[in-house]
Amino acid sequence: MHKSVLSPIKKIVVVLALMIAGLANFGFVTTIDEQDMVTWTNKCFAQSFDVTTGDKLKKFEWLLTNDAFIRLRKTYQNNKQEYFSFHLHHLNDMSYLGDATSGRLQFKTTEDDIIVQTYNDRKGNVDSMASVLNIPVKNMGAERLDSLHTIVEYFKLKKGL
Repeated sequence: MHKSVLSPIKKIVVVLALMIAGLANFGFVTTIDEQDMVTWTNKCFAQSFDVTTGDKLKKFEWLLTNDAFIRLRKTYQNNKQEYFSFHLHHLNDMSYLGDATSGRLQFKTTEDDIIVQTYNDRKGNVDSMASVLNIPVKNMGAERLDSLHTIVEYFKLKKGL
């Protein structure tokens, strides 16, 4: 009959160590899918948009869509609305001007690729194009900014949109 070289306690320790290693290896997600990136980005936008910049906003919507559009809609207390939209394929540069507590996120396109629509009760609809979109933000630390930049670059370079 064969005798084990390991004592029963050592067997238990080895088995537990292998189980822990297996759980550590398979228990953590190392990549996120596109929907997770979109969800995280939209949460980041909602938490970071600085409504205290002097504009009297009633509400705002700032989001990244699954088809790589950045959209920003501002509704002011006087019912004036501004809507900005552009496809990330047209993005030339994304930069940040400010510090970790407050600043301005700046999106630049090569040409006038940012759609700007303004609605005012007195003037009606006014459509124009721009090449720069400045967005006031708060609490944009280096880690958050780096993650946002990585996701924006991913969607900018994504094929098949």
